[in-house]
Amino acid sequence: MKYIFLSLLLVFSAVNIFSQGIPHVKVFSNFNYDLNSNYKAFEIKRAYLGYSHNLSEDFTLKVTFDVAENNAGSTYTAFLKIASLNWEKSEKLNINFGMISTQNFKFMENSWGKRYVYKSFLDQKEWASSADLGASITYAFSDDFLFDAQLLNGDGYKNTQDSKGLMRGSAGVTYNKENISIRISRDILPRSEYLEQFEFQSINTLAFNYHLSNINLGGEYNIRENTFNVLNNTSNALSLYGTIDIGNDINLFGRYDKSFSEDINEIQWNFLNEGEITIIGVEKMMIKGVNVALNFRTFKNATLETELEANPISSIFLNFEYKF
Repeated sequence: MKYIFLSLLLVFSAVNIFSQGIPHVKVFSNFNYDLNSNYKAFEIKRAYLGYSHNLSEDFTLKVTFDVAENNAGSTYTAFLKIASLNWEKSEKLNINFGMISTQNFKFMENSWGKRYVYKSFLDQKEWASSADLGASITYAFSDDFLFDAQLLNGDGYKNTQDSKGLMRGSAGVTYNKENISIRISRDILPRSEYLEQFEFQSINTLAFNYHLSNINLGGEYNIRENTFNVLNNTSNALSLYGTIDIGNDINLFGRYDKSFSEDINEIQWNFLNEGEITIIGVEKMMIKGVNVALNFRTFKNATLETELEANPISSIFLNFEYKF
């Protein structure tokens, strides 16, 4: 009887809490067909389950679980992605603490606007994590000029702080003027060993977005210096994207990503993990909260300069996003 009472108490408490806050759900799924191997599959790539609650005019609590395919557990494993406390001190100053959403590729993700189709490059290649334990601050110097900084554990939301206790930090500025947005940022990961061949890693990002009533164009260039803290191992990444709204909630889109590397001897030290991908497609918003995108992709692995170019791998995707 006691357990029944406690269960009912939890149910009524949950109903009471959710009646005061806002639950949110977002799901990414797809059907894909590899034209080279004839492999095909239905997939659920992501399911975000969350809740936010305004504790007061200044403080907001947010919790989000990320359910996806992971190597860390069963086929679908739930990770706590966001558990943050946001303090909106004023219209200019905003502070986040806890398991927070990071700033590393938020500009690209928001400008591209099709995370359910394909991640931003930094996210796709795991140059940074979309969430981490730490604190961040955003300050608006004016309507056009925004500054942000963050200090993080640096191990992402699927891991706790490592035994060495190293922190990862970044800072960036964003300029918005009418139809143009420009962002410059720098992310720093300290070295764990103080030997000659090791140095702190830095990711320098320059991004832009241009939009009109029916056109959205953007790009991002990233330079990762001293990759994995190895001195003079440089990685580079370019992303270009565009969208044209043709009416009736339909748009045509395209994207091109390319990555390449070079060490002090101008050798492609990381070519096995690099290449280029081209995506073209059409997207339809069925209703508010439901988007569908049919797209064709070609990926080509990087090769050494002395080798023949790799054959492209082509596939067709039908992506779905449904949320509330």
